[in-house]
Amino acid sequence: MLPLTRRDVLRSASCGFGYLALAGLTAKQAAAAVKSSAHHPLAPREPHFEGKAKRVIFLCMRGAPAHVDMFDYKPQTTSKEHAGSVFKFNQAGQSGLWISELLPELSKQADKLCVLNGMHADVPNHPQAFLQMHTGEFRFPRPSLGSWTLYGLGSENDNLPGFITINPETRVGGAQNYSSGFLPPIYQGTAIGYVGADIAKAGINNVVGEHLSPAAKRRQLDLVQAMNAEHLASKQTDANLEAAIESLELGFRMQAAVPDLLDLKGETAETLAAYGVGQTKAVGRCLDDDFGRQCLLARRFAEAGVRYVEICHSNWDQHGNHRKELTANCEAIDRPIAALLADLEARGMLDETLVVWGGEFGRTPLTPSGKENGSNHNSAGFTFWMAGGGIKGGMSYGKTDEMGRRAVEDTVNFHDLHATMLHQLGLNHEKLTYRYGGRDFRLTGVEGGRVVREILA
Repeated sequence: MLPLTRRDVLRSASCGFGYLALAGLTAKQAAAAVKSSAHHPLAPREPHFEGKAKRVIFLCMRGAPAHVDMFDYKPQTTSKEHAGSVFKFNQAGQSGLWISELLPELSKQADKLCVLNGMHADVPNHPQAFLQMHTGEFRFPRPSLGSWTLYGLGSENDNLPGFITINPETRVGGAQNYSSGFLPPIYQGTAIGYVGADIAKAGINNVVGEHLSPAAKRRQLDLVQAMNAEHLASKQTDANLEAAIESLELGFRMQAAVPDLLDLKGETAETLAAYGVGQTKAVGRCLDDDFGRQCLLARRFAEAGVRYVEICHSNWDQHGNHRKELTANCEAIDRPIAALLADLEARGMLDETLVVWGGEFGRTPLTPSGKENGSNHNSAGFTFWMAGGGIKGGMSYGKTDEMGRRAVEDTVNFHDLHATMLHQLGLNHEKLTYRYGGRDFRLTGVEGGRVVREILA
């Protein structure tokens, strides 16, 4: 290859300078197109009707909590056929809800809770049931509930994702649990992993970088977006490319917004103590501090306008060592969840925030006087609870049989739960559809679901 002449270099450089100038113009045009209501897929949308809730916080308990030992009280007996709860229960609040001794702080919030004791799922296996809980389907990849919510309502904050999942479960379903499925990829959830005390390690990968100034980052992005816009113009339509353009712009804006939200130094000592932040006592396989930080971040993200926030506490799969591990898990979640509910109420947010707690199914009961100390999967009957967002508080809805093994009265499946959650957001689950593969799909599937109107305030 012949060496470049001075004339070659100048010719190439001049073209480059011209391209950079063009990039500045086209980047502005691209940004304007993305920002316009016709092209901005995350712009806030009007709901089908006026909903009671504006946002959702889902407290995901991966591994199947033991409902009979937490919220579904079955009196203890000496009968081997009628096991009952192995922990004491007390009636809490003015409503007199039965709640386990394992949850003393949450018991103080009893009048906010609507306990669904008649839940049931289709499959007693973790991977399938966990996907069904998140997407309504366990056989095929489908959009998650958070993605459907964002698709239906858009985002309230231009500088943050509309759907955030904190500490997402990676072993059961992985990214499918917060995937947009066949919906445009812009509606996929943004995952945040570590949220510990070391802020340098916390948060979203690569969202903060100090190697370039903000102005230099903007110029760099303008150049990339100009090339993206040119490529998109040649293709007319490309959902993946459109999502990439929007996500790059969102990522740039997040670099300024996210670090401050993840940094809890601005919270009062009283708030940190209420959530258990700063405690490092190991309980079971989780730290109080870890889940407390998740709950506090959920409140901060909800307050900042994030539409759907999920946080996760794992390891509820007590096939052995049931009593000790369940006690540890309850100790880890009790104070932070109680603090979250009280904090949302104090800030005037609870009425517009739908808080949902539950896992993929429940567990079989133990015999109080027996020596066995392990429980098995139970998808035929288990418990969820909801609070805020236009849901009646201080009530129990649905029943399992005398042993807590099967839902027998006022039963609710995941399609019913999803339909009810969407309804509280102002979305009709039968009208919230997306055409894919030649037909219209919806979260609640062809078999549908029902809005559980009995629990609506």
